[in-house]
Amino acid sequence: MLAATVSSQITPVTTDNLLTVFAEFLDIDVSAGDAASDTLKTYRRQLQQFINWCDRVSINPAEVTKNDIKKYRRWMIDKQKFKPATIALKLAVVRRFYQAAVEKGLISVNPAAGVKPPREKHDPAERITYLEKPEVEQLLQAIPDDGSLKAARDRALLAIMALEGPRTVELHRANISDLVRQGSNLGVRVEGKRHIRVVPLTSDIARILMYYLHLREDSGEVLKPAKPLFIAVGNRAGGQRISRRGIRLIVDRYLNQAALKYTTGRTISAHSLRHTAGTLALHAGAELRQVQDLLGHADPRTTCIYAHVADRWANNPALKLGIEI
Repeated sequence: MLAATVSSQITPVTTDNLLTVFAEFLDIDVSAGDAASDTLKTYRRQLQQFINWCDRVSINPAEVTKNDIKKYRRWMIDKQKFKPATIALKLAVVRRFYQAAVEKGLISVNPAAGVKPPREKHDPAERITYLEKPEVEQLLQAIPDDGSLKAARDRALLAIMALEGPRTVELHRANISDLVRQGSNLGVRVEGKRHIRVVPLTSDIARILMYYLHLREDSGEVLKPAKPLFIAVGNRAGGQRISRRGIRLIVDRYLNQAALKYTTGRTISAHSLRHTAGTLALHAGAELRQVQDLLGHADPRTTCIYAHVADRWANNPALKLGIEI
């Protein structure tokens, strides 16, 4: 009788219970409670896809088994054709979703634990697309020198991206208050994935950036500390913070104008400019640690990929054979 009474008082686990616990996890635990809004959006979006899949196959998320998670993985591979890295992210979010429920005592076992993504089947260095030094010059020459605010913004933006290598999101987030002056040197404080760093600007890039900001002041804008460093120009969003998509569109426009966007065996994107900064710096003799600091890589092995790209051709063992063809 007592057992029956206790059993009747147990609250059944529902999808809503799980989502509530996961919302608390996002608010308190992700990045030690200081996660960027983009990160939180990614978690929610990836989890919603899993919830939608459960609805589609008539599975209650509160009763999912390890075998169900494997079926979800198979669906992502066969039906969605996702790449291994994408599947790894989606499985990681699902795993953390259920781990939050375990920690709150809603469930006893994490059904996603131990379910691994498929292995990457390509060379990591293959993803490194970059511009050679003459191509960077060609890209910058595609920007008109007409004294307009738009041209000044685009020149500063592309020069910083191609030579200093910040992420698109870092420039999107940067404010006027993030300009850092040390002596006669100017830098930009950027917020990366897990930490903040200062990107030191060359004197030429600093001059271009300050010219762009002076043009904004000449137009009547008051450059308050909270104002965005880079703004949209010439459209309905004019004066507002430029979006990440807006930055990518600017880069693509000039890449196309310079005939650099698509070449045989290579497609250049906004992120390729980050690869360009890292690869060209190592080509020019910069130390690995210096490039790691510039790009904000937490793991030096990430930076080593740029060195590997350079070494693959320069130190190709076949060159030492001395065989004429």
